[in-house]
Amino acid sequence: MKSSQKRISIVFASGRTMVRELYLKAFHRPVGISVIGCASSCDEIIRTVSTRSVDVALISAALDDGPFAGIMALERIRASYPNVKPVMLLQESEIQLVTIAFRAGAKGIFFPEKEGFAMLCRCVRKVHDGQIWASSAHLHELLEAFARQVPRRIVDFSGVRLLTKREEDVVRLVEDGLTNRQIAHSLALSEHTVRNNLFRIFDKLGVSTRVELALYSANHTNSFPLGAAQASIETAVLTHSSSDEPRSHL
Repeated sequence: MKSSQKRISIVFASGRTMVRELYLKAFHRPVGISVIGCASSCDEIIRTVSTRSVDVALISAALDDGPFAGIMALERIRASYPNVKPVMLLQESEIQLVTIAFRAGAKGIFFPEKEGFAMLCRCVRKVHDGQIWASSAHLHELLEAFARQVPRRIVDFSGVRLLTKREEDVVRLVEDGLTNRQIAHSLALSEHTVRNNLFRIFDKLGVSTRVELALYSANHTNSFPLGAAQASIETAVLTHSSSDEPRSHL
């Protein structure tokens, strides 16, 4: 690395102490990458990016404050710290979170146990350079989801519609990452009405957070296959690579 080049500053977040310690040691070696903070919860991530100059945030889905707290961290970073580029670290068993993570603001999806540390360093550099990091298979899935996108209905296992049309509209905008105020403006409703709709939706579906709502929608929607209901890359600027190498460009 040339002396004039700025080191890439990263924060690493995981709910597992041993994993944090291992990656903190591992990132001492790569040239041009510097870990400036580790976090175990969503709030710790936000505190770090708010007080330090962070380029890339590597965030596990499961943190100390919940199995999907990493998704909430993505949403908060996107809303308040758009200069930080988050990468979601997933286990193979969490494959259903891929499209949800992109919708929440991830600039890349990485499977550490499958792809290895050397590839993770490459991922950090590519995301820092402004690229999207995802496998060709995942990009193909996302693009197909966009091509098939039609108004969706959340149904039970018998195909019975669970929500009203208005409630489905609210769910769609929640999936798009809109706040209650933005949803109210989009649907010409009051914020009070939007909150009441969300309370009814949560009660009907047996969920308690927006992330749980997105996951429920992913698994009970009649227009998309499992794992593709929340496709959320900006397709107008996405180039799909035909290579098996994860390298999509913005």
